[in-house]
Amino acid sequence: MPTITTRDGMRICKSDVDNAIDPGRRRFLTTTAIAVAGAHLGGMRVAPMQSAVAPVPSDAAAVRSSAASAFTLHQINAGLLNVGYVDEGRRDAPAIVLLHGWPYDIHSFVDVTPRLVSAGYRVIVPYLRGYGTTRFLSNGTFRNGQPSAVAMDAVELMNALNIERATIAGFDWGARSGDIIAALWPERCKGLVSVSGYLIGSQAGGRTPLSPTAEYQWWYQFYFATERGRAGYDANRREFAKLIWQLASPKWKFDEATFERSAAAFENPDHVDIVIHNYRWRMGIAEGEAMYDDVERRLAAAPLITVPSITLEGDANGAPYPPPATYANKFSGKYAHRTITGGIGHNLPQEAPAAFAQAILDVDAL
Repeated sequence: MPTITTRDGMRICKSDVDNAIDPGRRRFLTTTAIAVAGAHLGGMRVAPMQSAVAPVPSDAAAVRSSAASAFTLHQINAGLLNVGYVDEGRRDAPAIVLLHGWPYDIHSFVDVTPRLVSAGYRVIVPYLRGYGTTRFLSNGTFRNGQPSAVAMDAVELMNALNIERATIAGFDWGARSGDIIAALWPERCKGLVSVSGYLIGSQAGGRTPLSPTAEYQWWYQFYFATERGRAGYDANRREFAKLIWQLASPKWKFDEATFERSAAAFENPDHVDIVIHNYRWRMGIAEGEAMYDDVERRLAAAPLITVPSITLEGDANGAPYPPPATYANKFSGKYAHRTITGGIGHNLPQEAPAAFAQAILDVDAL
């Protein structure tokens, strides 16, 4: 099949670009999915089974990513977006959806994906809105970064690909999206792996002041709250992202080629708008869209996650994160927490791919 090679080395299937969507493909509309979200809250309940797991050593020293991407990229219309995504493994295999965070991209899973494919799974890794080759279908669509909108993008992608149910795993923004899907649409989520645990929040919570030490860790949110910060981030996307990588993963020794492979994703024309709106919305200084109001009200109630879940945390995460004991009771189904040792920071899937992949295989067997 003819392919197009992007400047960062990824191959895009030409047929996927020319024919972004099969007109006959079943797809739920975003507004429909949002409207029915409440019907599933509290629907699936599994008897709680808390399990204490000893710290898990990482394989960080054993695995080194190749800077050249091994991914082949596809494009498909899904909801409000034309999504760039990786689709590896047999199409009839059980599906796993991997969701990245900020300021990272699909290459956080470059060493996780082949492990899961070898284990017999189909692995989907999308660029989030505002990253890589993902684009809005309409120039008139509000560039909304609020968490419910980002989570709905993943549901819409599953709809477009005719995936009824998948194991969902992610970190940072991706973990938050996974938590939201698992809480509101448990019938779509077979199992959940969430780095830094339960990240569902609300604007009201975001307005609540924290201790000075905690506020200091969120310094970039205050920067993004200003127009100076927007302009600064726009002008210095690579420098800003590299600084976050270094602060959030102080013991991760990534090379320049590895960073540049991901940094190319931040050149997306909507990237700055999405990132700035995401953090301003969370602080309660930017409005969202009315179409997501009902979902946000439900999320503000901090719904339980009933699907089988494993939460992960690196032992050297330099980014703000809640202690595992503070969120264990938000997982009411089969649940375990693992601390990944060996100097593992915020970008846990890329720093400890074997441990991340193993958690996905284990949650799928719970």
